[in-house]
Amino acid sequence: MFDVRCWVFDVCFSIFSLSDSVMSEPAISIRNCSVTFPGQRPGESIDVLQDVSANVATGEFVCLVGPSGCGKSTLLNVVGGFLEATSGEVLVEGQPVRGPDPRRIFVFQENGVFPWLNVQENIAFGLRRRAAAERTQIVAHYTTMVGLTGFEAAYPRELSGGMRQRVEIARALAANPDIIYMDEPFGALDFITRLKMRADLVRIWQSEKKTILFVTHDIEEAVQLADRVLIMSQRPATIQEVVEIDLPRPRDLDSPGYLEKRDQIFRVMGMSLRVGETSGV
Repeated sequence: MFDVRCWVFDVCFSIFSLSDSVMSEPAISIRNCSVTFPGQRPGESIDVLQDVSANVATGEFVCLVGPSGCGKSTLLNVVGGFLEATSGEVLVEGQPVRGPDPRRIFVFQENGVFPWLNVQENIAFGLRRRAAAERTQIVAHYTTMVGLTGFEAAYPRELSGGMRQRVEIARALAANPDIIYMDEPFGALDFITRLKMRADLVRIWQSEKKTILFVTHDIEEAVQLADRVLIMSQRPATIQEVVEIDLPRPRDLDSPGYLEKRDQIFRVMGMSLRVGETSGV
């Protein structure tokens, strides 16, 4: 009887351990990734990424920051399956990345909406296999969520830059991906529009509970958005430091905690906190 009970206990413990392992598995696991590009001269090479390792948990909002040209977008393209690493690997939901996947949507830096489609048609683009009634319901839901009600029939040329970005975000969400990759999506917008878009993105993320990996050159943006900030070094880039942004939402941009996190990232990147003073970046 004792042996049987021990056996049952061992089996149950193994099942619970396996369950905990599956639940704790990161959504994205970057393992010792390096990327080298050929140079302009024969035999010449350019090391862009060097032994980069990082994890992103399911439902987490993680920002990548670093000096201009350090390889942030290169790393995002490796994770997204658009570029193959020279060495190392990326696992997404436990599986090696072999190429782009419809369960993971990319929101690009440049305006990616289709100019020949109106707002409604753009958002519905990835829903062609859905029934018409379901497609209409999904489009209406995300049109409302991103604040474009009343503009369903408008074409991109009739919209502001911020509104076009809303269309792209709505199109990404409508496809119901597990993960969203964003490459400086607000970089071309004016300051006020960027602040509004950041607030809207956080609201949507909290509602949809998607995993987001977000590349930005803007340190303020990273601290406003992220659960964690991964700071990349100069090229060949690696992860220099990880900063936990354990601040309540909505975030107070004048709070001592916010300013402390912002300044910490500035210091790690070797940037001066005084305008006009020479920095190492």
